[in-house]
Amino acid sequence: MLQKHWKLTPALLAGAAASAIALAPFAVAGGPPGCVDPYGTGCAAPPPPPPPAPGYVVPPPPPPPGFVAPGGVAGPGGAAGAIPGGPGGVAGPQGAAGAIPGGPGGVAGPQGAAGAIPGGPGGVAGPQGAAGAIPGGPGGVAGPQGAAGAIPGGPGGVAGPQGAAGAIPGGPGGVAGPGGASGCLPGVGCAGVPAP
Repeated sequence: MLQKHWKLTPALLAGAAASAIALAPFAVAGGPPGCVDPYGTGCAAPPPPPPPAPGYVVPPPPPPPGFVAPGGVAGPGGAAGAIPGGPGGVAGPQGAAGAIPGGPGGVAGPQGAAGAIPGGPGGVAGPQGAAGAIPGGPGGVAGPQGAAGAIPGGPGGVAGPQGAAGAIPGGPGGVAGPGGASGCLPGVGCAGVPAP
């Protein structure tokens, strides 16, 4: 018996070519018959916006909801500025001040300066002296009449033109001045020496 084999490849290729030729107008036009698409984006898509004019600057996008821009003013009398929820300050002929919410702050002027960190050290200084302290820690003052300092639960002392004194809680203490000096040791006793 004789068998004849059919070859399907030429028939498939011919069918594919015919389909391509039949659908070519749709591909070129970008849509159904009668669709005019000068941009090549397809008739279903909106055309792109025209290009901006020469020299045109695109404005920035709007800020997110709830945004508050930093502000400031300046003039012959001074300047002030602040970032919402952040640092702020003022300055003028009589001085300056600044602070960070929940953080350090300070002031300064012709009569002196002061500053502090909440829950931390703070101090002040001026023509009559200076003072500073650390909460729960050492503190001290100094000026034309002398100085004094102390550590809570620890030693403390004072000094000036008339003399000096110092003590350690539960330990030795003493004073000295133009009239002499004296001191005590707990559990031992006290002694004094007159000035010569």
